[in-house]
Amino acid sequence: MQKTLEKKQTVSMQNQNEVRNEGLSFNTKYFDTININRSAIERRVSTLGGRRSVKKEFQAAWLLKSISMIDLTTLAGDDTRGNVMRMCEKAKNPVREDLLVKLGMQDANLTTGAVCVYHNLIPFAKEALKGTSIPIAAVSTGFPAGKISLEDKITEIKKSVAAGATEIDIVISRDLVLESKWKELYDEIKLCRAACGDAHMKTILATGEIPTYTKVAKASWVAMMAGSDFIKTSTGKESVNATLAVSLVMIRCIRDYYELTGVKVGYKPAGGIQKAKQALDYLILIKEELGNEWLNPHLFRFGASSLLADIERQLEHYVTGRYSAGFRHPMA
Repeated sequence: MQKTLEKKQTVSMQNQNEVRNEGLSFNTKYFDTININRSAIERRVSTLGGRRSVKKEFQAAWLLKSISMIDLTTLAGDDTRGNVMRMCEKAKNPVREDLLVKLGMQDANLTTGAVCVYHNLIPFAKEALKGTSIPIAAVSTGFPAGKISLEDKITEIKKSVAAGATEIDIVISRDLVLESKWKELYDEIKLCRAACGDAHMKTILATGEIPTYTKVAKASWVAMMAGSDFIKTSTGKESVNATLAVSLVMIRCIRDYYELTGVKVGYKPAGGIQKAKQALDYLILIKEELGNEWLNPHLFRFGASSLLADIERQLEHYVTGRYSAGFRHPMA
């Protein structure tokens, strides 16, 4: 009965992929008893590559699909208007035309899932992407450390939305996780969600700075309860970023949240995903744990900067039988 009532509270009659996660009232009962078995999690993901493989035309198809789920990212201290403009051109045309023709994909209108930039670079991305439907994601709330006041975080979110960002990647205050201050974390994320308005919110947990999988799981639950549209592993600036093990923990929380509420929350691994083989491992994990419904840009994204170059390189190998030099795939 409790499940039924909560499902009615959070699910509308519109298409599931379009439903925003309105969250739940804070209640520790949803995660109090979570206790993650680290050995079991790591054993599960260690067998993934040996049990599953995708070859030949199937691999090419999966790699093309993965391109549509990349948040093409530039978050360097030396970013300029030129960097952002080039990245946006690559987002609009992620694979060379001659390869698309040989793959029969020249009319597929293939683009990346989004571009991701710092707040002050949003106007350049908006200019470069004019006339396209490619979303602009902005990192806000004192990215990457999040060590600014909550008031400043809210202000930064609102400024990013006003500048044209349609997706906001926020960073949580990690100390609230480390000290198990779950209600304070919930309140912070909920205020950020309200500040986003119609912009979709991805909540970055910075899992490399969370000491246990149990705390990762609890933080995932709090983020979803507070209304996050996506939960995301990392800023890409930590010493340890996305891993398959931490991804398994987080996506199982997503699955449990969906079973409870009927709402699909998205997932974004970010940082350190540089090779096409890694992308395939993540797609296989999503397919096995969440199903095909999550294998689309509305519910799954890679946060990456160099991944696209290797995917394009692998596609050229599939078409020609030869591996090309990196300079043939510029602006990764």
